[in-house]
Amino acid sequence: MSYDPRPHLKDYPLEELRVRFERAGVAPYRAQQVQQWLYGRGIDDPHAMTDLGADLRSRLASEWRTRALELEELQRSADGTLKGRLRALDGAVIEAVAIPDDERTTLCISTQVGCPLACSFCATGALGFKRNLSTAEIVDQLVRMRAVLDPGRRITNVVFMGMGEPLLNLPAVLRAVRILMHPKGFSFAGRRITVSTAGVVPRLRELLSGAPVNLAVSLHAATDELRDVLVPLNRRFPLRDLMAELRSLEQVTPRRPVFFEYTLMRGVNDTLDDARRLARLLQGLPSKVNVIPMNPHPDAPYLPPEPEVASRFLGELATAGLTVTLRRSRGADIDAACGQLAAREAAQGALECSRPSQPGPTRG
Repeated sequence: MSYDPRPHLKDYPLEELRVRFERAGVAPYRAQQVQQWLYGRGIDDPHAMTDLGADLRSRLASEWRTRALELEELQRSADGTLKGRLRALDGAVIEAVAIPDDERTTLCISTQVGCPLACSFCATGALGFKRNLSTAEIVDQLVRMRAVLDPGRRITNVVFMGMGEPLLNLPAVLRAVRILMHPKGFSFAGRRITVSTAGVVPRLRELLSGAPVNLAVSLHAATDELRDVLVPLNRRFPLRDLMAELRSLEQVTPRRPVFFEYTLMRGVNDTLDDARRLARLLQGLPSKVNVIPMNPHPDAPYLPPEPEVASRFLGELATAGLTVTLRRSRGADIDAACGQLAAREAAQGALECSRPSQPGPTRG
C-alpha cells in the first residue's frame, strides 16, 4: 500500500484539532462539527458532512485522512461475541472483539501490532513487536466495530486489553481516551474505560494522572521467581517495585480499586499456597481479582486447571477477604478468548478478551 502523508482527523482530540484548524485558516468551531460527524454519526466522508460549506468539505477530503482501518473480516461466536479483523493503511493487521452481555457491550481493543513483552502464556507474545498503533488506529477500532453491532446494541464499555502493552504506547492511548471521554467524541465516562498493563511501573502514575480510567494489572503470579517466567517484564519491574508504586498512587481508593488479572494454569500457579501468597501480596490494597482459567493455544504449553481446583483457589482468596470473580471466557469457538490473540490468517485469527465483570477488565 502507498504511503499517505496527510494528517489524520482522528489523531487529534478536540482541543488539538481546533488549534490545527485555526492554523490552517479554518474556523476552530468547525472542529466540533467534524468530530460530531466522525464519532457521533460515524460518517467518514467529508463530502457527506452537510453542515459544512462546500469549500471546507473539499479541503477536508483533499488535505486530511478520515479512515485509519478497514474491516477485513468479521466472525461471530455462538455466544454472540464478534471478532473483527482490521487492516491498517500499511497492511498491518489487528483485531478487536465486541462482547455482548445483557444490556452491556464491551469492546476490547489493541494498542500495538504484536507485543514486545513475550509473556509465555499469551499468543500475542509469540508474534514479537511490529509497531505502535496511532491514536486514529486505536479510535477507529471503535468506529468500525460499532457499525457491525446488532440493531439496538451499543458499545457501553471499552477495555484496552487486546494486542500490545498500552503503557508502552501511552501518548496515543491517552489521546484516544480523551476522544472517548469528550462529549463531542464518544462521551464515555471514565469508569467505563479500563486500561490494562503487565506492570510498566514508571508509567502507572502518568496514566492515572492523565485519565480517570480503571487500572487493570496482569499479575498471574505472586512470586518473582514464577512471574519472571510468565511475565518477563517482571525482571525489570519486580513485584516489590510494582506493589510499592500501586500503594503510593493517590488515585487508587476503595471506590477506584486496582483490578488484578490472574490466569490460572494447571500445576503452575493454581495451588492453595499460590492463593495464600496472592492474598498476602494484595493485603490492604484496594483491589479486585479476576481469575481467568487458561485458554489453551498452540503457542503455550499451559492448560486450565480442573474446575474444582479453580473453585478452591477462589474460595481461599474469598476467605482471605479479597473480592474475587471467576471469568467465563467468551468467543472461544472463534479464537477470541483471553490470551489467544495471534493475528494469524483470517481463519485462525484470535484476540485476548473474555467476559467482563464490573467495570469490565480482563487481559491475558
